[in-house]
Amino acid sequence: MPMRFWAGLDWGVYHHDLAVTDDAGNPVVQLRVTNDLHGLNAALNALREVRRNRRSIPIAIETGRGLMVAGLRQAGQTVVVLNPTRVANYRNRWSAQPKKSDRQDALLLANILRVDGHVQPVQPQPSVHAQAVQEMARAHRRTVQSATLTSQRLRSLLHSYFPAAVTAWAGYDGGITRREARVILSAAPTPTQAARLTPTKLRALLVGGGRIRLVAAQADRLHALFTTRQLRQPVELEETMGQIALTLLHQLDTHLAIGEQQLAQLQELFDRHPHAEVYRSFPGMGTVLAARMLGELGDDLSRFPDPRSLRSFCAAVPITWASGTATKISHRRKVNPVLATIGYRWAFSALTRSQGVRDLYDHRRGCGDGHAAALRRVYARLLNCLHHCLRHATVYDEDAAFPATADEG
Repeated sequence: MPMRFWAGLDWGVYHHDLAVTDDAGNPVVQLRVTNDLHGLNAALNALREVRRNRRSIPIAIETGRGLMVAGLRQAGQTVVVLNPTRVANYRNRWSAQPKKSDRQDALLLANILRVDGHVQPVQPQPSVHAQAVQEMARAHRRTVQSATLTSQRLRSLLHSYFPAAVTAWAGYDGGITRREARVILSAAPTPTQAARLTPTKLRALLVGGGRIRLVAAQADRLHALFTTRQLRQPVELEETMGQIALTLLHQLDTHLAIGEQQLAQLQELFDRHPHAEVYRSFPGMGTVLAARMLGELGDDLSRFPDPRSLRSFCAAVPITWASGTATKISHRRKVNPVLATIGYRWAFSALTRSQGVRDLYDHRRGCGDGHAAALRRVYARLLNCLHHCLRHATVYDEDAAFPATADEG
């Protein structure tokens, strides 16, 4: 039987450490390569010197992103992505004294493949299109989070010197993030400047902010609110806070504009994917949620051989710990946070768009489940349906998903 070899790559920003071991765990190759084309060629040549058919040597690494990983995959090399937490647990297994170095970590990764490579999860192979959807969905999510954080900072600042600006749009969708609110606050970021705005000027700003209906009534309401006597900061401090508010407003405008642009690009990318029709057919599944789920799950159908594996990956089932007569069921915490958030929002949105989902939710609440637990049950059922629809290339069917509800109807 020919000798087998395993490789480990400890990645870095500027360079990577490569190690190759044989069947006995002896290091055959240990070298450092740069994070560029020259480094990729050096790594491939080192593997080729060990075995002519270098593609038969799997490489373990702790990340699936980066140019080096992309280059290895394009060269036909098998790349096995290991969870960093699991790798850290192996470190104590190989040494009584915990120690760490890039050179030893590369050797550790290779030995993990050598000893326990058969129990490592199957590596998904998503298409380039699915990876593009994932990148855009994650970028859009980060932009939305940045806009939310900036709006919260702006609201907190306004509360400290200009509370009337917060209460002016408190009962409207978006609050101070509304376009008309941002336009008016940009023109008058302090109480002094806002009190000088005439109803005519306010009407012009409201129209410039996109308001069409009840412009005069809204202008009169804002004028009365801004001219009402309130607690004030010292003049110099108020002006400084107004300048800071202007900076936050400009940041918020930028985040919102980028978010709209990324949303359009995300919709265009998602609509061109073959699985888009399947995702869109589910109740409560909008474009953003569908694109994020497609990006996180990928389009490699062999990744989840059965519905249970999909439910576990999406945090739709709890963790069971059984030992002897003791059994403990706990919440699954080490999960993809994006999928966990999608599950809650998807199940909640589906309550008003599917009678079967509503009946299942009400049934679980009647059995004693709380709101979140009942939504998790709904999420698990929807994932079962999603797994079936993707496997058979068919769209969601309410009658097939909830036959009891269909019979009663």
